[in-house]
Amino acid sequence: MKSQTLTKLKVADEVWIATALLHREHPAAPDFSIDEIVDRARREGLHEPLRPGVYVHVVLHCVANRAPNPGRYCMLVETSEGRRRLFRRGDAYHPARADSKISPDPRDMPSGYADLLDWYRDWSIAASRKLIETDPLLQARGSGKHLWADEHADEYVRRLREGWE
Repeated sequence: MKSQTLTKLKVADEVWIATALLHREHPAAPDFSIDEIVDRARREGLHEPLRPGVYVHVVLHCVANRAPNPGRYCMLVETSEGRRRLFRRGDAYHPARADSKISPDPRDMPSGYADLLDWYRDWSIAASRKLIETDPLLQARGSGKHLWADEHADEYVRRLREGWE
């Protein structure tokens, strides 16, 4: 089984799997150090020996909010110096990484790991909901709609601008 994995598994997918496993194993942890992710990939043994590219992918190639050089995946986010977590839709990313790969293609997942994609979807949705519930700016969404409840937004703006020169 691992011999097939050795030839097919992309380094970026290996990094994503290791990070997803860490998140699932430590649900209270907001992020992980670069060394923790590399060590988790080593312990999982999806490719033996561990490829040197795993470290570079965790540091740069998979990190959405860093300039691509040359890898442009959006699989991880740098939460602070030396810390990473899985990328979620809505996270900031470098413009040159727009429309990049966020998670492995289900067809590329090694046997026994496909359930991580379902876990990731649920984890990402739950995190987004929690952000909306706790962010005061997001909670204020729609709070000013009463200002023009009886008129169209364009009419409201036109009325505000009356008398301007």
